[in-house]
Amino acid sequence: MKTSFVKIEHLEIPAYELDTVIVGSGAASLNCAVHLEAYGHTDIAIVTEKVGGGTSNNTGSDKQTYYKLSVSGHVSDSPFEMAKALYDGGAMHGDLALIEATMSAQEFFHLVQLGVQFPHNNYGGFVGYKTDHDPRQRATSAGPWTSSQMFQCLLKDVKNKGITIFDEHDVVALLTAKDRIVGLLAIDKNRLDDDTYGLVFFKTTNVVFGVGGPGGLYKTSVYPQIHIGAIGLALEVGAIAQNLPESQYGLASIKFRWNVSGTYQQVIPRYISTDIKGKDEKEFLNEYFPDMGTLATDVFLKGYQWPFDPRKIPNYGSSLIDVLVYVETVVKGRRVYMDFRDNPHGDQRIGGFSFDDLKPEAYEYLKKSSALFGTPIERLEKMNPLAINLYAKNGIDIKTEPLEVAVCAQHNNGGLAGDMWWQSNITGLYPVGEVNGSHGVYRPGGSALNSGQVGSLRAAQKITHGKKRESSQTDFEHTAREKGGKIFQLVRDFVARTSSSNTVTAYRDEFQQRMTNFGSHIRDLDLVRTAVEDAYDQIERFKMQTISSRAEIPFLLQNRHLVLAHAAYLDAIKAYLEKGGGSRGSYMVMDKNGDPVLDKLGDKWRYRLEDPKLRDLVVQTVKDKNGRFTSIWKSRRPLPEEESWFETVWGKYLRGEIFE
Repeated sequence: MKTSFVKIEHLEIPAYELDTVIVGSGAASLNCAVHLEAYGHTDIAIVTEKVGGGTSNNTGSDKQTYYKLSVSGHVSDSPFEMAKALYDGGAMHGDLALIEATMSAQEFFHLVQLGVQFPHNNYGGFVGYKTDHDPRQRATSAGPWTSSQMFQCLLKDVKNKGITIFDEHDVVALLTAKDRIVGLLAIDKNRLDDDTYGLVFFKTTNVVFGVGGPGGLYKTSVYPQIHIGAIGLALEVGAIAQNLPESQYGLASIKFRWNVSGTYQQVIPRYISTDIKGKDEKEFLNEYFPDMGTLATDVFLKGYQWPFDPRKIPNYGSSLIDVLVYVETVVKGRRVYMDFRDNPHGDQRIGGFSFDDLKPEAYEYLKKSSALFGTPIERLEKMNPLAINLYAKNGIDIKTEPLEVAVCAQHNNGGLAGDMWWQSNITGLYPVGEVNGSHGVYRPGGSALNSGQVGSLRAAQKITHGKKRESSQTDFEHTAREKGGKIFQLVRDFVARTSSSNTVTAYRDEFQQRMTNFGSHIRDLDLVRTAVEDAYDQIERFKMQTISSRAEIPFLLQNRHLVLAHAAYLDAIKAYLEKGGGSRGSYMVMDKNGDPVLDKLGDKWRYRLEDPKLRDLVVQTVKDKNGRFTSIWKSRRPLPEEESWFETVWGKYLRGEIFE
């Protein structure tokens, strides 16, 4: 690694020269670094805001799933069959589905070799179970913290290999010339008091962009608070995004951000709401359900029908609960809690709680679990005591207090568009992990973890075996001075007018609330159109913010790309709704002429059904010359028929043709 300097005004900003820079330290980024080192790369480094601060190390569920090819027992499977399951979710390219399926076993066993504790039987078979949208038993789990185990094992390997890590470095700009990566600009948060404000350049040919999902865009979010995402940095330089409207939402606790799926719902807690001050408690679900048996069974079903799904609204489906929680929290401005201390009370109309009133699916599950007794917390202690300990370790005792919840943004199936090697339209930019939009509308649970591992391996292979190119020193210096100079001046202007009135937080609150209100699981075209214009207006008001000290410089620069990203997401949602797109995936599209959600909610609550034809299209979004975003629709690529004649494949491999 060479070090030089870029002169901006009278200051010299350090510039590190590397072949490849990996941005982020989640499981996908670390995996790419490990594979690059194995392929012989030594001139690489990881640049990350905080090691261990992303979603990989800080998220999970009662049984966090990893999706891969069936590799045990007598369950028949093939890469093509798994690819079909991925592809059938809609709006996913067939070649990417086949790659994720074909290479899933390779990357799964790589994790096993690194020490991730996936369970196997006494014959060495890694047995599986069915997850959502999974026709086979392809799912496996290492427990509540599967992705954290992945992170820990990969980080250990990175450190053992001596790969350089620039920790506490927040990337604030990508540097491009002629639609090629030439470097990036970061800020060293330990040097904010320097005359340079901690700015650092990296001259590089390749950027592996593992910045995660758009956690910082939503007010109501289950993304770890420390994780904000950075897709806006790529959108700023013209990277094409894909399927941005396709996100996943579900019930989660908000004091400690965690999905309340699985056993948390299967023990059937009470759902209560209060006013904003915690008074006026009521069991709000009672007024909407015909009887306690239906209500309690719906709560149970939320365990493995956890993501909001508009297909599960009719006939008192389990996703009706998500709608009713939204009505309480957003429409009525109340607070909602899951209370494990007692069974649902019911009322005179719907009756009280009884196990005998549960529908067979719920009753038989609890019976087989020896849990037809007691209160929700007693059942949880029987079925999954770790679920109680998890909250206790984070300062919440669900044995003695209710758990506040809301419907939260959880995962973006869309993201940046990449080719078969996970390379963006910006040459040398490889989005990996959640920021890569390879998923479509519906995806099997756990497929995101597999996609991050497969995609990062593909990026490492392309960087290693693809056509080599040299990064122009002239292009780098010119772009660095131009882009770096603008950001330096921007920061200097804010520092020169620091104020005790901190408005950077209020600025972020504004676009986060806008995304929660108009870009989450309840969508209305007229409201989204207004939100889009408000989003562009907020971008124009960026310089009206103030900071109170230099410590807020990173927060300010994050706002710069977050506010841009939220406009892109809302504009893409508008494009989908204007196309006539209906309710699908994990969101409901409001339509006054549509089907009623529930008669008791009134005519205002009607929704448009999905147009299945749109599943064969993907929507691509890119920033235009006017600074706004435009979306176009393209047919998705079909599932490819594999070329299977060995001698033909061998020849192409030896000639390097497969990497073209």
